[in-house]
Amino acid sequence: QVQLLESGGGLVQAGGSLRLSCAASGRTSSSGFMGWFRQPPGKEREFVASIYWSDRSTYYADSVKGRFTISRDNAKNTVYLQMNSLNPGDTAVYYCASQGRRRDYSAYTGYDYWGQGTQVTVSS
Repeated sequence: QVQLLESGGGLVQAGGSLRLSCAASGRTSSSGFMGWFRQPPGKEREFVASIYWSDRSTYYADSVKGRFTISRDNAKNTVYLQMNSLNPGDTAVYYCASQGRRRDYSAYTGYDYWGQGTQVTVSS
C-alpha cells in the first residue's frame, strides 16, 4: 500500500512559479517511476513529467520542457515539481503517481497509485 499526498497548488499570475510536492508513505518501489500528471478543465488527464527513482532519470512532456523540473528527496521520500514561466494553459488539477514496478513512464495506465490532486490556476 502506498499513499501519495500532493501539496503546493494555488493561484498564480502568468509568468510566475509554483513548486508542487508529493509526499509518499507506505511501501514504495525503487525500481519504477514516479510522475506528475495533470487534467485541464474539460480535457483528459495528461502526462507532465516523471523521474526514475533509482537513478534520477527524468522525462518531460514537450509542453513543459524548459519550464518544469522534476526532482526527488530520498531522505524525505518526496517528489517535487518546480514550475516556472507558468501560463494559463498550465491550469489543471495536478496529480502525483507512483509505479509498483518499472513500466512506461508517460502512460496513465502505467501507474498504480495516485494522490488526490492539487489545483493549479494560472491567471492571464
